[in-house]
Amino acid sequence: MSRLTALILLFILPACSILPVPADPASDIPEFHVSSIDTIRDADSYDRALQIWRTPEEVSAWIGARFTYDAKRSMKLSETQRSGSESLQIYQPHEFFVSPYGVCVDLSRFAVETLRRIVPDSNPGYLMIEFSPVKIAGNTLRLHWLAFFRREGKYYFFADSKRPGHIAGPYTSTEEFIHDYMAYRGRRILSFRELESYQRKERVKAVKESRDKSP
Repeated sequence: MSRLTALILLFILPACSILPVPADPASDIPEFHVSSIDTIRDADSYDRALQIWRTPEEVSAWIGARFTYDAKRSMKLSETQRSGSESLQIYQPHEFFVSPYGVCVDLSRFAVETLRRIVPDSNPGYLMIEFSPVKIAGNTLRLHWLAFFRREGKYYFFADSKRPGHIAGPYTSTEEFIHDYMAYRGRRILSFRELESYQRKERVKAVKESRDKSP
């Protein structure tokens, strides 16, 4: 190998290593992570993290650096498997902090409950999206969860297992975000709801739905 070739590879290979790996648009498996070591404020415990984190950006940066998607758990939480067995418990934030390995609803719970502790005036909540159903490994999946917060009258959406560490916004409304998100995911969104809780039986906010009539 010539010296010139070696120098070219020295610059090309690191760039190739950070390119996002394409993911199945039908699944919630991460397409890419967004994180920078300079923006992460790490902590040795969840209690300590609550003491040092002050912004949604710090929570999001930690998610981008630490979150790993659990594909097997996503199958267990699918409509197919949940209908025939006892439902799985969604990880509590302190559990998730110790082992940040889960699915979209685990991630959104961590984000929402953490923001409610560190930045309560950001009015964090859950966004539940109902996609047109797909089957993966024989299991039906349709629901996807994200977290949102508000700042200066605008909406921001994050803690998305599809793109950990990314904050989408500002948006003037959830409907505006949904329009962009449907195009990004390449999947038909049948409805969406802003919720106070990930437990659907505890829904206390008015339902917001968006029906896409197009084929």
